[in-house]
Amino acid sequence: MNEVKSVTGRGIPLLGNDIDTDRIIPARFLRCVTFDGLGQHAFADDRTQLNGEHPFDLPQYQGAEVLVVNGNFGCGSSREHAPQAIAKWGIQAIVGESFAEIFLGNCLAMGVPCVAAAADVVKTLQNAIAANPQVPLTLDLETCQVVCDDFSAPIMMNEGTRSMLVSGTWDACGQLVAHAAQVRAIAAQLPYIQWSR
Repeated sequence: MNEVKSVTGRGIPLLGNDIDTDRIIPARFLRCVTFDGLGQHAFADDRTQLNGEHPFDLPQYQGAEVLVVNGNFGCGSSREHAPQAIAKWGIQAIVGESFAEIFLGNCLAMGVPCVAAAADVVKTLQNAIAANPQVPLTLDLETCQVVCDDFSAPIMMNEGTRSMLVSGTWDACGQLVAHAAQVRAIAAQLPYIQWSR
């Protein structure tokens, strides 16, 4: 099982509300056959506009695992390439004020927790990371807390989503593999399966 009970790592602050999926991964990169290599194109246009000053380009944030964002992150189109690009860059969890529903679902399908926190908590985390990029953050999905150095605060997540991550049932393919014998037994009872043989 692929249980996700907590994520610990260095953070990367990304300020701004309503950062949509087209900004996360521009449409011209959607033609790929697999998601491999998408990480290098995460926030491509924003990074070009900021001429190396985007958080994803700054050396102090390279290797960060926890993205800290503001409100309505991942809005816009439903492209699953957006969370894939973020994950391929190296992000394992996202904490923010709020998330677009489809983006949230696409992250869950990959086992990437998106947890919500109050605006003042997000600001405190972003400031702490900016002041010390080496400070570790821990998102504990069992206690629903975020810890950053000596600061801790509650995080929020839909109980069904939290339960799926903590128990490992978010992983649909993993569930099929884990229950392969049951799947075969049920398939053997279905009359239309026999027709294809």
